Amino acid sequence: MKQNGVKVMANTNDLLNRINSKYSAMSKGQKLLAAYITDNYDKAVFLTAAKMGETVGVSESTVVRFAMNLGYKGYPEFQKALEELVRNKLNSVQRMEVTYGRISQSKILESVLQSDADKLKTTLEKIDHNAFELAVDTILEAKNIYVVGIRSCAPLASFLSFYLNLMFDNVRLLHTNSSSEIFEQMVRIDENDVIIGISFPRYSMRTLKALEFANNRNAKVITITDSVHSPMNLYSSCNLIADSDMASIVDSLVAPLSVINALIVALCMKKQKEVAKTLTMLEEIWDEYQVYENDEIDYIDDSIKIHYAKLED
Repeated sequence: MKQNGVKVMANTNDLLNRINSKYSAMSKGQKLLAAYITDNYDKAVFLTAAKMGETVGVSESTVVRFAMNLGYKGYPEFQKALEELVRNKLNSVQRMEVTYGRISQSKILESVLQSDADKLKTTLEKIDHNAFELAVDTILEAKNIYVVGIRSCAPLASFLSFYLNLMFDNVRLLHTNSSSEIFEQMVRIDENDVIIGISFPRYSMRTLKALEFANNRNAKVITITDSVHSPMNLYSSCNLIADSDMASIVDSLVAPLSVINALIVALCMKKQKEVAKTLTMLEEIWDEYQVYENDEIDYIDDSIKIHYAKLED
């Protein structure tokens, strides 16, 4: 549908609301920008102010004034709002096309590593330290700890639950083949429990439903996601925000993994005696059942024996 000549999506965000509310008072050039952005937000998000002006047929200064007229401090802040709009809209093919369009083959290694480093830096700058401490305390106080992550976030959930199991005996990693299976595993969740939901664009509906179910049962909800605007935060009381790459062939989850590492270390520091006792027990078990080194050493020793047997012959 259209309002004031501007195409409006059924699910609008703050940026589109701002555009629509100010459209009637915009100049001709700004109206052209408004129309282009609402119709082509998936392309506009990757344009500089100068390039957008060139594409629409207006000056760079008009683009900057357009952003400021919408209430943003400048074009960079406007572009972040635009990123929020498209964050969950790009499909896999579009993401691949965008990535190949931006990175030359010879620069892939450098570009990807630098991009991951940038995400770690921005995550450190904007993460809520109070929320982090609240997450630690909430996990420590929980009767049961549920962890859920779907698709590319599944390894993060598995990694987190593995180390939580070294500290707690009440950790449940939710298996996620279907929504009904998730609910069956959570049927006894209540106000004494906590669920940690991990989800990044494209957001998982099954993860969201799990968090909604937990919230309805008055359980504590912790989210590890990419934005304060993430739908995962609808049901959470504690949000840990980590940057990820929305326009990439492979999801960049370096920053989320780093936040999870910090969470694990913080919990270990709170439960040093329990962790030390568990690790000591595991070391004894590993030694007794030759879980690690002994298998490799025996294999090497057998090779050496064969080698010397041949020499003796």
